[in-house]
Amino acid sequence: MLILVSKSGPLNALPNITLKKGFHREQNVIRVEFPYNVQIKDLLRAGTPARWSRTMGCWYINEKDFDLNKFYLQFNPLTYINYSELNKNQQKSFNPQKKGQNKLRIELPPGYLEILEQKRRSPNTIKIYTSYFKDFVRYFNNRDLEQINKEEINSYILKLIREQKISPSQQNQRINAIKFYYEQVVGREKQCYDIQRPAKERKLPDVLSKNEIKEMINATKYLKHKALISLIYSCGLRRSEAINLILSDIDSKRMLVKIRGGKGKKDRYVPLAKGTLDGLRVYYKNDNPVKWLFEGEKKGEKYSEASVYNVIKKAARKAEIKKRVYPHILRHSFATHHLEQGTDLRIIQELLGHSSSETTEIYTHVSQTSFSELKNPIDDLF
Repeated sequence: MLILVSKSGPLNALPNITLKKGFHREQNVIRVEFPYNVQIKDLLRAGTPARWSRTMGCWYINEKDFDLNKFYLQFNPLTYINYSELNKNQQKSFNPQKKGQNKLRIELPPGYLEILEQKRRSPNTIKIYTSYFKDFVRYFNNRDLEQINKEEINSYILKLIREQKISPSQQNQRINAIKFYYEQVVGREKQCYDIQRPAKERKLPDVLSKNEIKEMINATKYLKHKALISLIYSCGLRRSEAINLILSDIDSKRMLVKIRGGKGKKDRYVPLAKGTLDGLRVYYKNDNPVKWLFEGEKKGEKYSEASVYNVIKKAARKAEIKKRVYPHILRHSFATHHLEQGTDLRIIQELLGHSSSETTEIYTHVSQTSFSELKNPIDDLF
């Protein structure tokens, strides 16, 4: 796996790319460190099978796909490449396990994986929990897990924060993986087990204008990509919900789309716009998908989340949108535009599939209607 990390640096200087070995989620990785440079970033996107990790906040690809000679030839004209670190041992900061334990095989405690599966946790949740709990077991190697106290666990989390600079999101995920063992597998009461969590961040969502979304769709060449962007925006879909749609989920007679197994394993229906349906029909006649509404290169193969991300990023670049654009921004825009045109907040909550109205209320802070009646005092000066 290859992780791409861009660090701030002078824009007018020839950037240095430093290649280093590392470790992430029980896989060998190679870090690529460089001062921020748009040309290099675009070349990484176009010339490598890079994927974005929201948890890590960086790009990555499998190390087995990394060819040093090819990488050198591709980037050497643009920058100086330092690959001396590749011959050294893996960076400890990427691996919470102790020295000499890189090859130690860690087994999950009996019942951990089984209970996760019985509770029907999503494949992604199972993957994250098992990976993070193995890190925990590895760190406390040869210790009886039931004898590890709250203070030791807090120290372990603090060590990850200080040395690995884990994000608040990853911190919560690691805590949840540990809590799952003690509460669900061992059976401890919740009040008997408590570790410090980060303060909840309150970030306002990014939003595109209707015209920017229109420009993205118009700038997109392929019918499938046009239909994909239109559907995600017009139905307020999560990326995973879009790629999990099958042909029968589109009910053109009732003008509804059925979302199966959304977040929290909840089904819901959302209205299907006529313009979106027209685009889907043109795309269907051209591509003739077999099972999934959006399929990969092979017939019957589900479209990947990485492909959705790349399609939307490419459309934004072609439309010359300067904002940071990603799949979920279309969902944020859908909710905000509904609010601005007067749709009741409760209805927006249902359309988005939010369990709590508090989650939906965040869009009131980015809606233009919240400030439309406001008069700015500086207007009296001119």
